[in-house]
Amino acid sequence: MTTQPEKSTGFAATDVLVSEFDGGPDTVQRAISTPEEIQPHTELGLKDDEYDRIRQILGRRPTASELAMYSIMWSEHCSYKSSKVHLRQFGEKAPQNTRMLAGIGENAGVVQISEDLAVTFKVESHNHPSFVEPYQGAATGVGGIVRDILAMGARPIAVMDPLRFGAADHPDTARVLPGVVAGIGGYGNCLGLPNIGGEIVFDPTYQGNPLVNALSIGVLPVSRLQHKEAAGVGNVVVLLGARTGRDGIGGVSVLASATFDEAAEQRRPSVQVGDPFMEKLLIESCLELYDAGLVAGIQDLGGAGLTCALTETAAAAGTGMRVWLERVPLREASMSPTEILASESQERMLLIITPENLAQVLAVAEKWGVWATAIGEVTPAQADGSPGRLVISWNDHVVVDVPPGSLADDGPVYARPIREPADLILLQADKAETLPRPTTGDELRETVLRMIASPNLCDKTWVTEQYDRYVLGNTVLAQPEDSGVLRIDESTGLGVALSVDGNGRFARLDPYEGAKLALAEAFRNVAVTGAEPVAVTDCLNFGSPEDPAVMWQFAEAVRGLADGCQQLGTPVTGGNVSFYNQTGAAAIHPTPVVGVLGVFDDVSRRIPMGFPPGDGDQLFLLGETATELSGSEWAWVTHGHLGGRPPRVELVNEQRLGALMSRASQAGHVTAAHDLSDGGLAQALVESCLRYDVGARIALPDDGTTSFVYLFSESASRALVAVPRGHDKAFVALAADYGVPCAPIGVTSREPVLEVRDEFSIPLPELREAWSSTLPKLFGGVAEIAGRHGDPEHAANPDAPAGDRGDAVLAAAAAGAAMETAAPVEADGASSSAARSVELEIAEPSVEAAEPSAEAAEPSAEAAESSAEAAELSAELAESSSEDAVPGGPIEPTE
Repeated sequence: MTTQPEKSTGFAATDVLVSEFDGGPDTVQRAISTPEEIQPHTELGLKDDEYDRIRQILGRRPTASELAMYSIMWSEHCSYKSSKVHLRQFGEKAPQNTRMLAGIGENAGVVQISEDLAVTFKVESHNHPSFVEPYQGAATGVGGIVRDILAMGARPIAVMDPLRFGAADHPDTARVLPGVVAGIGGYGNCLGLPNIGGEIVFDPTYQGNPLVNALSIGVLPVSRLQHKEAAGVGNVVVLLGARTGRDGIGGVSVLASATFDEAAEQRRPSVQVGDPFMEKLLIESCLELYDAGLVAGIQDLGGAGLTCALTETAAAAGTGMRVWLERVPLREASMSPTEILASESQERMLLIITPENLAQVLAVAEKWGVWATAIGEVTPAQADGSPGRLVISWNDHVVVDVPPGSLADDGPVYARPIREPADLILLQADKAETLPRPTTGDELRETVLRMIASPNLCDKTWVTEQYDRYVLGNTVLAQPEDSGVLRIDESTGLGVALSVDGNGRFARLDPYEGAKLALAEAFRNVAVTGAEPVAVTDCLNFGSPEDPAVMWQFAEAVRGLADGCQQLGTPVTGGNVSFYNQTGAAAIHPTPVVGVLGVFDDVSRRIPMGFPPGDGDQLFLLGETATELSGSEWAWVTHGHLGGRPPRVELVNEQRLGALMSRASQAGHVTAAHDLSDGGLAQALVESCLRYDVGARIALPDDGTTSFVYLFSESASRALVAVPRGHDKAFVALAADYGVPCAPIGVTSREPVLEVRDEFSIPLPELREAWSSTLPKLFGGVAEIAGRHGDPEHAANPDAPAGDRGDAVLAAAAAGAAMETAAPVEADGASSSAARSVELEIAEPSVEAAEPSAEAAEPSAEAAESSAEAAELSAELAESSSEDAVPGGPIEPTE
């Protein structure tokens, strides 16, 4: 006799199998005695041959709980069964790196940044849940990635969020985007973590399947690195954190490992529900346990819940485990064993504890107000030396008896068929370089205004002001800067920079080059701040792996990313593969999202993107500009065109540019720098001018390249830099030493106008109006959002320019007077005690003021030309430096 559970979960094993049989659950003994009982394995995403293999492994049919566990752990999301054969390249091609303490296969990569300190960072996806339930889908994406960081022994210190939505004016985007942004802000703000960067991209390819990727970074002493192995026979298995409920059941198999269809809206029970306040308590309790040396092993519970944590910890150590499920604290007393094992309830961790430490662990949990329950123990390997078994009972009924490695490590591996998309040749032949272009100054002016008002290039303040960027007091740079920069150590100024980038259109045109371009842009964003890029994380978002064209795109993108990381010397430390991102038969553009971590020896030398107040700083264009318009924002915004081949990237040029920027930062030669990518030079000029309302007068090089190409080409390996008076000749010489083409193109100006000589002139207020009004018009006004999020300053003055909205500290930072932070900075450069945050064995906030060098702050008499004379000098330098600044030089300056 079978009865259905009271509440449908959308997960076949809980809706069909978990019901009682003759007054009890489906036990191992019952499975042995009913070998021919029909089980709905296909409803759980298991293919017939996979189900047959499970029966072969167990020597019988699986119980309901075992079947659910295999369907979860062998899902695409957990087993990487379609991607493993390609992801091996990250290990095979990994460059030598002495900084890596933990890499692929761990919860997150760990990179050593000093003798005593390390950082851990990772990016993952939460795409399908965020479409079904935008707020909770995005919020729990943040919570999950933060727990990955916590599981490595680190204190989480910041988050980032690369986001992609459908067309900006589509009604469903208006449903999804506000909820996603609110979920990210709500969870992160409650945790007290600054959101320091990310992306917001709109494209019809993501209609019905938004990409919500989440990145987190944490800091730990090298000695506190944690591991997940359930080692030590007799050790106690403790479940720490929130109680277990029915939310999230089937998330990794129903939502994350299947293509969206019209029934997606009915899958709301599969979306987890987050509680950031419980997560905060969990963070603090775990950190106290680490510091006391009470943890022998730890694993977070995210996707796949208790199933994943139990099997991975046991398999990693080769041990067995005995678990009593009735001990698990529940939110709903009627939950069956299968539901408990499949639940993806948030804010939970699994600890391995020695018996003598159990009382202390429970006391710490009680102090912080989190549930802590001993639910099992570690058992030995089998007598023949083979790994132990995972045995789980429910009220004295054994419902699971499996080898844990068969779930965690021995899932199916597929070499999926691969075929180049049938339309690719025609797509690449349709080049954007043949499209009609503006030629007159008026047409260029109109194009600039139209481009900066487009959804992908417009001001994202509507989103970023819903996030706290400066909580904890260690944020040095944050959105909209090229990279988020965080101070790690007050005494030395040690810090890190992070950027995350991707371009689905480039990858659609050429996934190999598109992946390298994503890597190059993230690398460049970190480099232009003055940091040294050292490591990579990735989130690979693709359509169904069962489509040979999608698998070709995936294979090419992985190959491009692996080759690129090898060339740049930046190893992949870990990441995430997200397949089945499509609605019906329509797959998204292949979208490899790449995060790059950089290291600063002293964050006071970081370079912001905004031109500093004042005038007379020389503006230089670094790198070479070619007629590369295919896949560009200009082609899409003005013509709705996608075709041709993406810009070509030479990664050695990215290395040269990065080495130059690091050296220039150390020498104080650069006051501002902005990479050139989406929208080209025009977009970089607008953003750098509007950051602190500083004008610029530009004279584009007269070398045969048209003004249009200079302004809108998206050639790689380029940056716009501002050099203070008196430093220009030294900077030009340094660029020549590093082999980086360096063309003077103008000067900054106190006059609030962007002028391109002989073409057009646009007042900054007109630029700001075009740039900043798009998202509020689409999704609601600033006052409305401010009122919702308790920001009385914005609500009272919603029409104030962005530069006036409490950004005085930021403007001062650009001038070198203080660090970008919401924490009070006293006259001597030390932050007040109010800015100090909990924890970290290192002293917190306070960065010495980034005072400009005397040479930069007080130009010599010889260099004190007027703005007009500076413009003339710009033209003279264009001639004198063109021969010296040729590509092909060494990464280090020649002697």
